Amino acid sequence: MDNSRVIIVGASHASAQLCASLRQEGWSGEVLLIGDEPSLPYHRPPLSKTYLAGKSSLEELLIRKPDFYEKQQVAFRQARVARLDRRARTVTLADGEALGYDKLALCLGARPRRLSLPGADLAGVHYLRDAADIEAIREGLTTTGHAVIIGAGYIGLETAASLRNLGVTVSVLENADRVLQRVTAPDVSAFYDRVHREEGVDLRVGVGVTALEGEDHVRGVRLADGDYIAADLVIIGIGVVPNVELAQTAGLNTDNGILVDPHGRTSDPNIFAAGDCANFFDPRYGCRLRLESVPNAGEQAKVVAAAICGKAKEISALPWFWSDQYDLKLQIVGLNTGYDEIVLRGDPRTGRDFACFYFDNGRLIAADCVNRAPEFMFSKRAIAQGLAPNRGLLADPGTALHSLFDASATSAESVGTLRVDG
Repeated sequence: MDNSRVIIVGASHASAQLCASLRQEGWSGEVLLIGDEPSLPYHRPPLSKTYLAGKSSLEELLIRKPDFYEKQQVAFRQARVARLDRRARTVTLADGEALGYDKLALCLGARPRRLSLPGADLAGVHYLRDAADIEAIREGLTTTGHAVIIGAGYIGLETAASLRNLGVTVSVLENADRVLQRVTAPDVSAFYDRVHREEGVDLRVGVGVTALEGEDHVRGVRLADGDYIAADLVIIGIGVVPNVELAQTAGLNTDNGILVDPHGRTSDPNIFAAGDCANFFDPRYGCRLRLESVPNAGEQAKVVAAAICGKAKEISALPWFWSDQYDLKLQIVGLNTGYDEIVLRGDPRTGRDFACFYFDNGRLIAADCVNRAPEFMFSKRAIAQGLAPNRGLLADPGTALHSLFDASATSAESVGTLRVDG
């Protein structure tokens, strides 16, 4: 093994994949992984589900077991990186120790957006990002009579589903006019609104929150219309912000994330970024993106590992995501920003399975598939190939999906770059 060193900052999904891919791509030098949690990288999506319910341990959630890191000769340090010196090629830890690197990978992830309201710092008010957050929430569940969730995005609705499965009384408050307003079509929002109400959630949309009230511990939530909801457990889920401060103070280019080129390289040729903190240009959608997605983190890490090892792979994977709520598995592929038409396969007004396809100028750009795995797999292939399937046939449940792949489908090359508004 040579004397060169890669330092990976952040014990995330991206860093776990990067550790593996560096060795696969032939890196023979030292690999040092630095994370500010005591644990090796673990799966975060189950935190609000099986981990919250006490059905899985943190050890069971590890992305790779400790013996993997030992076998691959990856060293792990629990520490916080306080400063990055690009000229000296060092990272300085919070205790003052400076560590040199030849290549540096920033897998810093994102953190919950904080709520700026009176009472937001009271005991009993929680955010949901890591295992420690869940452990604090679980402790609060032993005495809570009513939980309030502020925010009806995916994290808020997933948490509501988990708490209802545990028998907790739950209110969900959303400032927008509908749940998931930023990320889905109205039909999909209406479906999840119906399901959560059927499951017993007190769901309120178009409401503002003015304060969290209590003395030392939260006791209730005051709404803008003067209404008051008693609660001794409040969970905030109003989005996340990328962790870019370390990069910013070191002079790296940032804009809604750390800016990287198609190889995951930052404005410093010896520093790379991957995962939720990285902002890259996607030629498929014709714009820069920062994706909060486990699959995206893994794919970017593979590209970064190749670049560190002198190989020229590019970020090109099709974005996809998922969300588990109750007995519903939502699988999302593509980005629906700028869509001008939707096609429904199945009826979201009844039952608990359907697919919503998003089109832009006749071409399929994204799909939300609820308990519809075949439609999800169809969409991945169709979007990757830039197809424009017949919308009438796509809406017909009697039409076999495979029949829509025909010679008349328009290729991505002939249609051009997708339009992404905003």
